Order: sequence, then structure tokens, then C-alpha cells
Amino acid sequence: MADRRPEAVTLTGSFVRLEPIEDRHAVGLAAAAAENRESYGFTGVPDGVDEALRYVATAHETLDWVAFATLRLSDGQVVGTTRFLTIQYWAADSRLPESCEIGGTWLAASAQRSMVNTEAKLLMLTHAFETWGCVRVQLKTDARNERSRAAIERIGARFEGVLRSFQPAQPGPGPRDTAMFSIVSEEWSAVKAGLQARLAV
Repeated sequence: MADRRPEAVTLTGSFVRLEPIEDRHAVGLAAAAAENRESYGFTGVPDGVDEALRYVATAHETLDWVAFATLRLSDGQVVGTTRFLTIQYWAADSRLPESCEIGGTWLAASAQRSMVNTEAKLLMLTHAFETWGCVRVQLKTDARNERSRAAIERIGARFEGVLRSFQPAQPGPGPRDTAMFSIVSEEWSAVKAGLQARLAV
């Protein structure tokens, strides 16, 4: 199969810039992850520069990922990462994806509960729906992760249910139940307006 990964782009807002992830971001990712790791109980986050470099390498090797380093514009610091994944082309001749997932997101403690995540989601959803023309964007999290579930619902995604023993827990061991959420194209204008209103506060 030919490599159909969408072109990597930089997405820039007022609070955050999402840059295609590269080795040069590894030191910043390691520093961001080291701030305070208490909130990473359900999330695989690199510990140190070597792990961050492996994290970047995996992102480059995985065909259906487009991964970003998340930079806070106020100080230019790398404060985490996010990605498009499960990128799907529904027809053999599709030029752009019809469906994708936003996930693999983690932020430094100093960037959590800030405008950074809200604007990053707005930038990515706008790209998915308005540049790629997706009809569906999904988000998912460990069903036990109440904080993440609440954050996804605040974005405006609709809860679809829990898939039991759906995938490996991150970090392990064992499988995890996964809470599934989605936004479809008919809902996008309302979700976009809600995110823009939150950023304007």
C-alpha cells in the first residue's frame, strides 16, 4: 500500500502552535513531562530524552498518525504533544481522509486546564472538518479516566459508549475498557462556536 499519510502542517492560533513532531522537540517533551507526572496515570508519557526520541521515532513510523509537538506561544516552550490517528480513507481514490481520531494528547502540568488544549482541539478539528473534509472525528480515553472524559465532553463530543477490553492500557499491564466519543460533520458548526466562545472568555 502506498503511503497515504496526509501532509504534515503547522497549525497556529493565539495561544498555541502545533508543529510536526521532530527530534528537535525531544528535549522539550522530556522537560514538559518531568514537571509533575501525577496526572499521567492513564497515559503513556516519555520519561527522559531517550524515551522522547523513541516517542518521536514511533510517530514517524506509524502510517496512520500525524503527530504534533504542542508549543505554548506565550513563552515558546514545548508543553506536550497531540496527534491525528486512525486516519481512514473510505475509497481507493480518496485524496483526503474521511475519518480520523484526535488523541495521544498529554500536556505539561503548567499547561493543563489552560487555553492551550482548548485551542489545540479547535485547530485540529477545524483542519479535520474544513481542510480534509472529514465526516467524523473520534476521541477516546480509558473508561476509568474521569478527568479526560470530562475534558472531551467539554469540547462538545458526544459519548457513544464503552468498548470492553478494547486495547492495551497505557501504561499497562492488561487491557482497558475504552470510552468512545465523536463529533460528526453535522455537529461541527455548533462545536466550533462553543470552542471559540470558550477561547474568547
